Amino acid sequence: MKKCFTGQMHFDPAQLETLLAIAEEGSFDAAARRLHVTPSAVSQRVRAAERAAGQVLVRRTSPAEITDAGAPLMRLGRQMRLLAAEAAASMGNDAVVDLAVAVNADSLATWFRPVLATVAELPTTALRLFVEDESLSHDLLRRGEVLAAVTGEPQPVQGCSVEPLGTLRYVPAAAPAFVERHRRGRSFDWSRAPVVVFNAKDRLQDGVLAAHGATRPAVVHRVPSSADFHEAVLCGLGWGAVPEPQLEPALAAGDLVRLPGAKAVGVPLHWQRWRLDSPALDALTDAVRRAAAGALHRLR
Repeated sequence: MKKCFTGQMHFDPAQLETLLAIAEEGSFDAAARRLHVTPSAVSQRVRAAERAAGQVLVRRTSPAEITDAGAPLMRLGRQMRLLAAEAAASMGNDAVVDLAVAVNADSLATWFRPVLATVAELPTTALRLFVEDESLSHDLLRRGEVLAAVTGEPQPVQGCSVEPLGTLRYVPAAAPAFVERHRRGRSFDWSRAPVVVFNAKDRLQDGVLAAHGATRPAVVHRVPSSADFHEAVLCGLGWGAVPEPQLEPALAAGDLVRLPGAKAVGVPLHWQRWRLDSPALDALTDAVRRAAAGALHRLR
């Protein structure tokens, strides 16, 4: 990167692509193999970019990581990659448009599925999904790792637009035999009944417990997969807050029941995307809107 006489900085596309390759591959050597250059050339590009920026852009750790100072260059690099691929595709070249998107696991397992079918119809378009909790996915946008995200954050990340998608509702439920085993009269033994959580970030069940004056019981199961979480509740491993789209068929079949006195918990979701004139990103956004409108509750 070189400084011009206006005081602005010109960004070398090769250096930007090198930073992306390091972030995606995790090391200088792997980035060199991806780019078909030597590791020495990768190091030279990074050093040149860091001299121009006056800051460290890459942590030489294992795996290598882009620093906060390098995040704006990551965003610029991905934007240039996307626009270049779309321009090449419009000219009849076989360029692949890469759409990096963050989505929470429960959305991916339920209402987001029709989006995949839409992307399947887009020629030479590759969808690269990052599965991340909705409370954290906007950080991937901020670091330039994704182009768009399903997120719980209503405030737009710099350079992004944001729109509400709706509320994904979760219902505390369990297998009928499990509920009978942990009944206390007409109520439910919230303090002792085993509970299933997704992972250490999952606090949905804690909110339900707090509403009933209880804290986590002694037995807490972690099942970090949406499909397996659902199966664990079906099998009677514990009770859990089940996404409404997954719950309805199980309720109809009698495989699950709502916990006595428990209310549904709503998680507001938003769609954030970079403000780019991109046909592929526009098509993806339209697909997300349609899918959300058909499955989520309106935000109030």
